[in-house]
Amino acid sequence: MLKINDRMPEFKILTDQGEFKISNHIGKKIVVFFFPKADTSGCTAESIAFTNLQKEFDQLNCIVIGISKDNPKKQSKFREKHNLTCKLGADFENDVCEQFGVWVEKSMYGRKYMGIQRATFLSNEKGVITNVWEKVKVQGHAEDVLKAVEKISK
Repeated sequence: MLKINDRMPEFKILTDQGEFKISNHIGKKIVVFFFPKADTSGCTAESIAFTNLQKEFDQLNCIVIGISKDNPKKQSKFREKHNLTCKLGADFENDVCEQFGVWVEKSMYGRKYMGIQRATFLSNEKGVITNVWEKVKVQGHAEDVLKAVEKISK
């Protein structure tokens, strides 16, 4: 998994609204949050929490993108159903999850499978990761990320 002081990987990914490239956002802070599956309870709550704070992130010159392995069509339905405003990346054919180290072996009821570990990364305007949240608990998380963005904005 990427760590504090690592560089944000140079990636491009399809979103439900077109292509997103990190290089198009040089000079901005970037929040990348990874979620396991669109339209599930925890992922919905997390995405809504980031949406509710979208104006505050915008005022701090910060882009917010959520990424899962869902395809763009599913991300689009997810956005529409919950009125989401954050960008939604579709890592269904890419390796962005692998670049960040969040595509991991998981276990449920004794069955092992590959899946996304819920995690969030914040980079400053120079593309250096300043904060990493591993194994995120959704409650209060978006607010914690906003506080970190405010701190690096001073």
